[in-house]
Amino acid sequence: LAAKPDVVIVISSDHMFNIDLAMQPRFVIGMSDQYTPVGDMDIPRIPVAGHRTLAEAIVKQADQDGFDLCQAEEYALDHGVMVPLLFMGLSHLPIVPLIVNINTQPMPSALRCLALGETLRQAVETSLPVATRVAVVGGGGLSHWLCVPRHGEVDEVFDRYTMDKLCNGEQAALAQAGNADIIERGGNGGIEIVNWLMAAQAAHSSGGEKIFYEPMRSWFTGLGGVLYHVN
Repeated sequence: LAAKPDVVIVISSDHMFNIDLAMQPRFVIGMSDQYTPVGDMDIPRIPVAGHRTLAEAIVKQADQDGFDLCQAEEYALDHGVMVPLLFMGLSHLPIVPLIVNINTQPMPSALRCLALGETLRQAVETSLPVATRVAVVGGGGLSHWLCVPRHGEVDEVFDRYTMDKLCNGEQAALAQAGNADIIERGGNGGIEIVNWLMAAQAAHSSGGEKIFYEPMRSWFTGLGGVLYHVN
């Protein structure tokens, strides 16, 4: 809030509320003027404003850069989007949800997500008035294993390693390690850190500072936050 953003791009994952086996896009972007939360985790179903102009600009830039984004005129916001907005006090601002499908194969690679982060930056810089302030939030948990042999585990070593890398501006090194390495070390849910990588690239982050970390085992996930330095 100290940065006084006008609009928020929220990069997150879908938890089978919108994306299912009937339709399996790699990336989905919300194109609506308003979104209603699903209401999972007892999150109030208070509508959140959208920002269609920015969403359209991202789609246009993505097309030029070789990304075919799935456009959603209707999209129900689950906890993957709403928890970051509510925790950060940003739910009153217009948003553009950008969803990375990590539930079906082949999922987008970490390097591909890094490249889409660059597309986001280009769209913001070339399509909006100079005075417009855009916040980019990379949502999702750190390490977590769901519905697999290590179900419920949290790896604090992996989480701290990942956050240290991001605080040192080494998002490219994390991406180059690849999805298989991230999943092996951080779990099938830990691949959500590709959202963090995309946000770091959008910021051209040279590093950042760790805001908090908690191995939240009762939630089956590591929780943390990094504030990127924008270049």
